[in-house]
Amino acid sequence: MDDDTSPTPTAARLVGLRLRQLQRATGLPAVFGGATAPRRSGRELHITHVRGTIGTSLLDLRVGPGRGLGGSVLASGALRTVPDYASTRSITHDFDEIVVAQERISSIFALPVTVAGVVRAIIYGAVRGPHRIGDAVLERAAAFGTALEQELAGVLTRPATPVLPHSRAAVAELAELARTTGDAATRRRLDQLIAGLRDVVGGAAPTAGQPGLAPREVEVLRLVAVGMTNGEVAGELGLSVETVRAYLRSATRRLGVHNRTAAVHVARVLGLL
Repeated sequence: MDDDTSPTPTAARLVGLRLRQLQRATGLPAVFGGATAPRRSGRELHITHVRGTIGTSLLDLRVGPGRGLGGSVLASGALRTVPDYASTRSITHDFDEIVVAQERISSIFALPVTVAGVVRAIIYGAVRGPHRIGDAVLERAAAFGTALEQELAGVLTRPATPVLPHSRAAVAELAELARTTGDAATRRRLDQLIAGLRDVVGGAAPTAGQPGLAPREVEVLRLVAVGMTNGEVAGELGLSVETVRAYLRSATRRLGVHNRTAAVHVARVLGLL
């Protein structure tokens, strides 16, 4: 999983997957963004995804702290918008050749995606010509950013303490007892006990009649949910591809489905992710 001192491929992938939603929510002609990674001079933004741009010059652009609009957001950690990029004096103009000359961008905002106090990604929205980005668009962008932060936090955060196998086995046994008991009062009490153990087993404790997932199965499904392949999940979690496949087979079996896409859907419906 990612930490504060490592690059964030998960964040980059998530930005790429959600840019279409940002464009739909705001109605902006151009949106782009990427993840940040630590450097000796501070975190650096790597723009890896674009939608609605004129060319491809923004792709692979690296933005350091204090450079341009994105660099100022990296430093401040706050949403920032400028009505006219070319004439704004409060930012540097390192990227005018791309932003102004090639992309003809005028009004633009940059929104940080922050998890645990660290700017993990930055997303931009922009217009061309005399138009300006209004408050309503910024409000929708901010709401989108909040949702993206929550989604990324769920992917990046792992349980603080390891869950021992016998703990999961005990919860599974309680769930089986709840499912098979004929006494309604006993079933309700067992359900309460199982619910109280959710934090212990990574939020994946089942209730009577509801399937549960092991913490590693939840981690794997969270990464699958943001579009990662089995190989990318394996690299992210430090597992072999075959181990990832085994977790997916186990999760799909527990959830009563036949593929990973359906497993993600059912796990979300059940509140397991």
